[in-house]
Amino acid sequence: MTNLLDLTFHELESLIVSLGEPPYRARQVWQWLWQKRCREIAAMTDVSKVLRLRLAEVAVIGWPTVAEVRESRDGTVKFLLELTDGERVECVLIPEKDHFTACLSTQVGCAMGCGFCATGMLGFRRNMTSGEMLGQVLVARQYLVDKGAELALRNLVFMGMGEPLLNYENLVQTLEALHHPQGLDFSGRRITVSTAGVARHLLDLGRIGLCSLAISLHAPTQAQREKIMPGAARLELGKLMDLLAQYPLKPRERLTFEYLLLAGVNDADADARELVRLLSRVKAKVNLIVYNATPGLPYGPPDMERVLAFQEILKAKGLTATLRKSKGGDIAAACGQLRAECEGGGEGR
Repeated sequence: MTNLLDLTFHELESLIVSLGEPPYRARQVWQWLWQKRCREIAAMTDVSKVLRLRLAEVAVIGWPTVAEVRESRDGTVKFLLELTDGERVECVLIPEKDHFTACLSTQVGCAMGCGFCATGMLGFRRNMTSGEMLGQVLVARQYLVDKGAELALRNLVFMGMGEPLLNYENLVQTLEALHHPQGLDFSGRRITVSTAGVARHLLDLGRIGLCSLAISLHAPTQAQREKIMPGAARLELGKLMDLLAQYPLKPRERLTFEYLLLAGVNDADADARELVRLLSRVKAKVNLIVYNATPGLPYGPPDMERVLAFQEILKAKGLTATLRKSKGGDIAAACGQLRAECEGGGEGR
């Protein structure tokens, strides 16, 4: 049975036509899927009964199943979602000043092997389909509706489990569906895709113009990246920066670099100065993130004095450096923690 969530609009249109219906019916079905969050074909009340019966013979609407929900004191919500084959991924709703941001996964597990991340400890299982990625958005929006939340889901960040550029075709299909005006209708300015550094498709992502880019850097030198991010470090840091210098940006747009501060590893004044030199080649801003201490992993967070000193060096050299407030620490909200905990493993970053 075809999962309708996995289809592009044009694929849905072809399916509808193959069932003997006019193409415009696809728009009706599409709106039921994405705007009305319909979960049963039979509930599409303005679609003819004949089409509903025919469609139900060949297709289903397959949302991820919510295996567990955890709600933090600070308003962060973490979902452990079970997919149709029993694999599990994570999605996080993060409260902001006037909206929610959803942090989405793109793979079951991850092959990058970053030493500070619980997802890396799980290893790589498989790529997620477009429908599975989009299903996270549906689950998050439905949760907010059911809770009567005053704030809406406005921003999406592909920063959860997996490396998005290693699932590029499904990622692009997801981005296109997110933009569809009769569907979820997200602006590209409200979507960010994060990569640890994969050469293939990096510039392609910029050319399609459907999202902003964030780079999970976490180390200012090749030697340091090799120690803590062995998978990402296969793309030599200088070559990564060469690619990023070519990345197409809109006027006044800058690349975002995520930098996870690990005590005694990458938080020294010398590291900050090296980071300034590295990023001088591109239009950059930096999100500093204090590590979420994790049993079983050999890293800890710097104290706040060290964090602020690091930030001040960047700012003094003209770099925009924002300290990202950690949220959801009481519910294992960092990437990979909840799944690892439920499977009896360690917790991650």
